[in-house]
Amino acid sequence: MTATVPARTPERTSESPVPPRRRDRRPAWVRALDSTTAYQLLGFALFAVAWQLYGTYWGGLLVPTFTETVLAVGDLVVDPEFWSAFAVSNQALVLGFLAAVVLGVPLGLLLGRFPVAERLSNVYLNILLVTPMAAIIPLLVMSVGFGLASRVILVTIFAIVMVVVNVRSGVRQVDPALLQMARSFGASERQTWMRVLIPGALPSIMTGIRLGLGRAVTGMVIVELLMVSVALGGLILNYRSRFDGAHLYATIVLILIEALVLIGAARWLESRLAPWAVNQRKNG
Repeated sequence: MTATVPARTPERTSESPVPPRRRDRRPAWVRALDSTTAYQLLGFALFAVAWQLYGTYWGGLLVPTFTETVLAVGDLVVDPEFWSAFAVSNQALVLGFLAAVVLGVPLGLLLGRFPVAERLSNVYLNILLVTPMAAIIPLLVMSVGFGLASRVILVTIFAIVMVVVNVRSGVRQVDPALLQMARSFGASERQTWMRVLIPGALPSIMTGIRLGLGRAVTGMVIVELLMVSVALGGLILNYRSRFDGAHLYATIVLILIEALVLIGAARWLESRLAPWAVNQRKNG
């Protein structure tokens, strides 16, 4: 009788193929909860509970509870007066922010590329950075009046500084070796701008636009609170005078939601125009 020798299982070596990873078949929303979204939801839940407790036991008349604010948000969403005020406020926001981008991006590129231009304008940028914007409002009222133009100008002033500073920083951070290589290959000034400077500064340009957008929303509200009581600022002052804390907080919440949506849209646009910068930021 011949003994049967059991077959040996081949040992896995470094050259053996690695079995493919199992595909995660869970729904997308379940996978998302495994990431930072879960921590964000947890933080929001803790914040809501703390707000509810404070408003119930210590808030009194001035601080509504979280549930009262949520109900007031629902009232404003179906209120035509709120959407009319929202449209009026966003006129100044859209026009002022577009003016800040149209003027700020070329100015930042110019200052980053030519040191002489930066030395000439650096003092004015510093003035805009340190000057309280509330102090500019009386000057605008005396020179322009209370109309839409003064609100647009103030929103532009709020946003343009962030755009210019970040764009200028982006141009400065372009690797000088790339500029030297472009010159050695005979690139013209226009080609240097289009092939080296603007692509290299694009992440900082998008960062400046995103930060400028946040500042533009701030300017939109401040000008309506301090200069002329119209639109959303007028609603806030009206609710404050009536001690209607729930609707006052609800108005502020809806303004914050708009700001978050706009900033999210700016991030999405950045991921399309400069995906490499977004990946570097995530990996870093």
